[in-house]
Order: sequence, then C-alpha cells, then structure tokens
Amino acid sequence: MPQRIIERDGPVVTLTLNGPEARDAFDLGMLACLADAWVMIDEDPALRVTSRRGSDGTFCAGADHKAMCSEHGSGPWKQRFLGDPERAWKAMLRNYRPRKPMIAAVDGYCVAGGMELLQGTDIRVASESGHFGLTEARGSLFPRRGSTGRLKKQIPYTKAMEILLSGEPIDDAEALQWGLTGRVVPADSVQTEARRSPGRIAENGPLAVQAIKRSVQETEGISEEEGLKPELETGQPFFSPRDAREGSRAFTEKRKPNFLGR
Repeated sequence: MPQRIIERDGPVVTLTLNGPEARDAFDLGMLACLADAWVMIDEDPALRVTSRRGSDGTFCAGADHKAMCSEHGSGPWKQRFLGDPERAWKAMLRNYRPRKPMIAAVDGYCVAGGMELLQGTDIRVASESGHFGLTEARGSLFPRRGSTGRLKKQIPYTKAMEILLSGEPIDDAEALQWGLTGRVVPADSVQTEARRSPGRIAENGPLAVQAIKRSVQETEGISEEEGLKPELETGQPFFSPRDAREGSRAFTEKRKPNFLGR
C-alpha cells in the first residue's frame, strides 16, 4: 500500500512520500496517489502553495522495481493506469504543470525518478547530504520522465549531458553551483527552511502568484520580444481584481493584506 502524508497548514499543503524502507521509491500505488494529489491541490481554491519532501533522509530514490514487478505491488492499481495511460506522467509532473507553486525540500538521495520529479518543481532547498543523479544509463535504461528535454534548460548543457550520460551522482555543492537547487542548508534544518518559502508565497496574492508562474512557463524558450506579448496579456487583468486593490490599500495603510483569491 502506498504511503504518503498530506498535511495542511492554512493555504500551504505539504506532501511527504513516506516509504523509508525503500528510500521513498515509488510503485504504481504511489504514482496514483501523486497524480491525485496534484489535481486535488490545484482544484482547491483554499490552497496556494505546495511543499514536497521525502522521509528519513531521502527525497526519492526513483522507481521501486521490485514492487512494480510483483503482482502484489502492481495489481490493485494497474486498472487505474490502463484507464488513463497519462496518469504516470502526470504523477511525475512530466506533462502536467500545476498552477500553484511547488517547493521541494531535498534531503539525501534524489536520483532517477526522484530527480525527474524534482525538475517539475519551482523552488528547491537541499540539505548538505543531498545526492542528485539520473542513473538510468547505467542500467541501459532511458529517463522517460522529461529529463532529456528539461534538464538542459535548467542547468548548463554540458553539465546536463554529464549527468545524463555518465549516470554518476553529484553532491549538494555541485547542485547549487549549477543551479539545480537554489539553497543548501544543514540537514537538520532543511525542512524548517523549506517551510519558510511556502509561508512567504502564501502571503502574496494567489491570483498574481499563479499568473506569474504561468507567464514564466509560457514564455520559456522564446525570444524576449516574443515573450512580451503573452506577458502583457497575462498581466493586464491584474489592474482591476479585488486582490490588486486590496494590496494597494494595505501598502498605503501599512498593514498585512487580506487576499481572497479574486
């Protein structure tokens, strides 16, 4: 049975993969739960930001091949994937981009599928014990969850190719140096540090936050001139919504704004 913990703290939801005996590796059940969680978070107007973490010193060690190959591990969930072949890609954020910001707290191993899931997040905090890698080539496998298209856009091309082709992991310092993560903190404070960003983001106007994320994604890979048009189209409506007026009033009155998401 898949193990995951969903904790809600006001507008912030924290999703924990809780399978320490398998280094939080995922089976079909875990993938089904992840796909459901992303949709639930996106469709709940009370939720504004997601924090994703692993358990017991591991972020995610990729697929649990033993569980997936066993009848017990795949049987109860197989029909859900047969009925929706895109579900696995949605779970891994390959072809599903949540509207709301996603923050990853990485402690320990983040390899194979875990590394591919990481690439679908927006803000990443890692511990000093972080290890990152795409090990598929070492087993004559192919990283099908988006890495050959995404990684070279997120870090320098030559470093992306080294990671993809060698299968060798990099440590927390290299991940920070190449921009795979944005911050490195001691292992005992990674969860605390990762909670600060969701809290700060959740205080902002939710419509503006979601629109900013959408605009960044929609203008990815196009020229600055081409990107200005969709940016203007996305941003224009924010001159009139209730939250925009509330933000201006709160600034003038030197108080905390009360955003309602409209």
